[in-house]
Amino acid sequence: MAASAPDTICLLRLSALGDVCNTVPLARALQRAWPEAKLTWIIGKAEHRLVRALPGIEFIVFDKRGGWPAWQSLLREVRGRRFDLLIHAQVSARANLLAGCVRAKRRLGFDRHRAREGHGLVINERIPAVPFQHQAEALLSFADHLGAATTGIDRALPVSEPALAFARRHQPQPRSAVLISPASSHSLRNWHAEGYADVSDWIVRSTGRPVMLVGGPSDSERALGAEIQERTKYPVDNLIGQDTLEQALAMLQRSACLITPDAGPAHFAAAMGTPVVGLYAATWSRRSGPRGSLQHCVDRYEEAARKFLGKRPEQLRWGRRLEYPGVMNLIRADQVIDRLSRILL
Repeated sequence: MAASAPDTICLLRLSALGDVCNTVPLARALQRAWPEAKLTWIIGKAEHRLVRALPGIEFIVFDKRGGWPAWQSLLREVRGRRFDLLIHAQVSARANLLAGCVRAKRRLGFDRHRAREGHGLVINERIPAVPFQHQAEALLSFADHLGAATTGIDRALPVSEPALAFARRHQPQPRSAVLISPASSHSLRNWHAEGYADVSDWIVRSTGRPVMLVGGPSDSERALGAEIQERTKYPVDNLIGQDTLEQALAMLQRSACLITPDAGPAHFAAAMGTPVVGLYAATWSRRSGPRGSLQHCVDRYEEAARKFLGKRPEQLRWGRRLEYPGVMNLIRADQVIDRLSRILL
C-alpha cells in the first residue's frame, strides 16, 4: 500500500536476538524508501548491542528486567512525541503494552491470524495474512505493505575493526574453520554432545579443517562445550564464553560454515553470508530457519509432529514448538554430515 512519505517512524521490535537480526532489512528498507524520515527503534537492552552501530537510527532501549524504572524511562522518551507511523512488529504482551504508550497516526501491526495478547487493540492497520510465511519474510511484509522496495537489501550487521582483528587472530585463514554454536536458550532445542562430537571428528578427519566451539558464557553452554570436548577424538578449540557479541559476528563472518540449533547465531551467520547447517526438530526451519541456508538444514519437525502429536505439521498452529524431551534425538549425525559434505567437500 503506497503512502506519502512519513517524517517520523517508530519501529517497535524488542526481541529476540535472531528476530532483531531479521528486522535489520526492514529498517534498511524504510531508510532507503524515505531517507529524510527520522527512524526511531524501540528495542530490548540485550538486543541493542547487536544493532547499536547501525547508522541513522535513534534507539530507545527498554530493559525488560528493569521493572517500573524501565517503564518510567520509556514514558519519558516518548512523552510529547507523535509519530506519523508506528510499525508494531512484535505480538508479546509486553510489546503490546509498550505500543500503547506510543502516539502515532498510522499503527501498523500483524494480521489477525498472527496477532495475540491484545495486539489488535494497539494497531489500526494490518499487514496481509500469508500462510506458512517465514519469520524474516513476515518482517519484510511491513515494508512491502507500505510500498517500500525490499529487493537488494543488505542484511549484514555492523562489525568494528577490533572485532575483525579478534576473528583474524583466531581464524588466520578466512573461510577455513567450521564453527559449532551448540546451545539455544531453550534447552529442549539443543542437540546432544555425542552428536556434535561425532560431527566434529568427521570434519577434522575428512576435511582437515579446524573446528571451534562458540557461544555465550552461561553455565549450561560451558558445560555442553566441555562435554563435546571430552567426547571428541580430534582436538577442538573451545571459545565458548570468550567473545563479545560483536566479536562473535566477526568470527561467523570469517568462518566456512556454522552448525547450530534454532538460536540467534543461525540468523547472525546467515546475515553475514556464511552457510548454516541448522538443526531443527523442536521447531520448523520452514518458519524460523536461517534465510539463504534452508537447504542446508537438517529438519525433523515433520517426524516430530507425527511422533509426539500424531499430526502433520500443516495441521498445527503456525509456529507451534515441539519442545519435548528427546525430540532433538530425531537428528542423526550422518544427516548432519551429509549437509556438511555438500558445503565443505
